[in-house]
Amino acid sequence: MDFNRLKGTRLKGKTAIVRVDFNVPRNKDGSISDDTRLQSALPTIKHLQKAGAKTILLSHYGRPNGKPNKKDSLRFIVPALVEALDSEVLFSPTLNANAVDLLEPGGVMLMENTRFHKGETEGDKALAQEFADLGDIYIQDAFSAAHRNHASSAVIGELMPAYAGLAMERELDHISQALIKPKSPVMGVVGGAKVSTKIDLLKNLVSKLDILVIGGGMANTFLFAQGHKVGSSLCEKDLKDTALDILKTAKKEKCQIILPTDVVVAKEFKANAKHRQCELASVKSTEMILDCGTASVEQLMDAMDSAKTLIWNGPLGAFELSPFDTSTVEAAKYAAKLTKKGKLVSVAGGGDTVAALKHAGAADDFTFISTAGGAFLEWMEGKPLPGVEILKK
Repeated sequence: MDFNRLKGTRLKGKTAIVRVDFNVPRNKDGSISDDTRLQSALPTIKHLQKAGAKTILLSHYGRPNGKPNKKDSLRFIVPALVEALDSEVLFSPTLNANAVDLLEPGGVMLMENTRFHKGETEGDKALAQEFADLGDIYIQDAFSAAHRNHASSAVIGELMPAYAGLAMERELDHISQALIKPKSPVMGVVGGAKVSTKIDLLKNLVSKLDILVIGGGMANTFLFAQGHKVGSSLCEKDLKDTALDILKTAKKEKCQIILPTDVVVAKEFKANAKHRQCELASVKSTEMILDCGTASVEQLMDAMDSAKTLIWNGPLGAFELSPFDTSTVEAAKYAAKLTKKGKLVSVAGGGDTVAALKHAGAADDFTFISTAGGAFLEWMEGKPLPGVEILKK
């Protein structure tokens, strides 16, 4: 993907407006429980500091619906940012262009929650201009917000020179490697509870992949559509025709679909519930499918052996409940092993994917894991992302 990068860009003496994502989870006492998003913003901020630029940080937090309130103020980020950067960080409670004058070259200022402004989520051009008036160049470094056509994450980039931040650059390079210019054969693993939430995703992938593995609760809908018994499993029976259409399109596009051939069933949806493994034909009306069986996992691993690129979204079973995490854990570990050996480029993201791969102990060995959620999913669906479009040359 050809987009504007910071490398080679003259930054000294400039004021850079950087869109970051500080919408971090917090503990009951208000402390940050997971600073992953804050850490991902540091390379770009430090790069700007070293280059002698002034840095203005924009971020949303929570859903204040255009009304300022103490609960959703971004002020709590400042101490954590000061510690992480080991330098002073100013905070501006209002959108005041004069506040920038307080900054020295290399200085950093965090602006108050962008969603305190009503026009933010509406993509208001006048508000975007107010943001733009704060500096000279715009840097989009929040892929997690790139699917929103908001004033601070997309519209502002139409009003001034726009560049990808270092975190954004890394994200775009890796997702391009996985789906835009991948090494073939390309394999996808898509799991999760419902087909209804991933119809666009599945329709797009079957036209781009060589192999598509469907697992989790959504596999039950496809199995039901094919005439298999699914007992009391989670199953969207009203989407039978949709599932059949996707299978038909896959055949036309020469995309091999892999569905479970054996399953793990139980009568209760709880950890360590009494369970058994069986063939599809043996699922009883009182049983629910909660995981893939041994033969299904082996078939998936065989497919991985033939693939060069892997895109993963969603768990293969009820991974949050032991022992119904088995297929997800085994498949994830195998993908990590192939990646470590240099035989596979593996990219994952969206929804429960990160949690599932961390649970499997495989996350660190994947080529790249996106924490972007909705943006990663919309990219996989083939939809243009406003916050990325503004960066293209």
